[in-house]
Amino acid sequence: MIDINTDLQAVGNHFNLSCKTIDKLRVYQDLLINWNSSINLVSKKSLQVSAVRHFADSLQLWSLRQSFKTWVDIGSGAGFPGMVLAIVSENKGSFHFVESDARKCAFIRNVSRETNTPITVHTERIETFDKVKADVVSARALASVEKLFEYTEKILTPGSICLYLKGRNCNSELEEVSRSWRYKAEKHASKTDENGTILRIKDIVRIGK
Repeated sequence: MIDINTDLQAVGNHFNLSCKTIDKLRVYQDLLINWNSSINLVSKKSLQVSAVRHFADSLQLWSLRQSFKTWVDIGSGAGFPGMVLAIVSENKGSFHFVESDARKCAFIRNVSRETNTPITVHTERIETFDKVKADVVSARALASVEKLFEYTEKILTPGSICLYLKGRNCNSELEEVSRSWRYKAEKHASKTDENGTILRIKDIVRIGK
């Protein structure tokens, strides 16, 4: 478990990031602090420990990825986890962000510009998004697993994987979704939240389809 008071430099070292990447994440962190007073991107409490609560929390997904051309982050909010991972990718692959709040989309685009990290932001509701097919889908504290499957059904392929940062209810959510969907899921303990679980899910198919 990573100590909640760890700073961003130490977080970067923990994940073996380059100095260049850590510098970009620091720019992101500064923008988060500056913008948060006006559009409430994250809670004030979590902002005080953002290096772990938001950045390390996102970074732990990177080792669970598969090779990809297209990564879609849904319900992106302030850009976690997708924007952190786009920065770490060093422009390898195409990152798409789906967020209905135009103000949060503006923030993500600003982070993209200031860190020189090319991405595509879609100001759109997840339920209607179907513009790309995803090799990897990520989401953080967004909705139940069943809702996430429904949201992303249009953009999944037989080879897609989904990486979901979930809380203590993930077991009951997996049990519930198994009534309507077939899937293969791995559970990984969170490094930043003792009650957190990372789900790595593949082979998602609606039963009866």
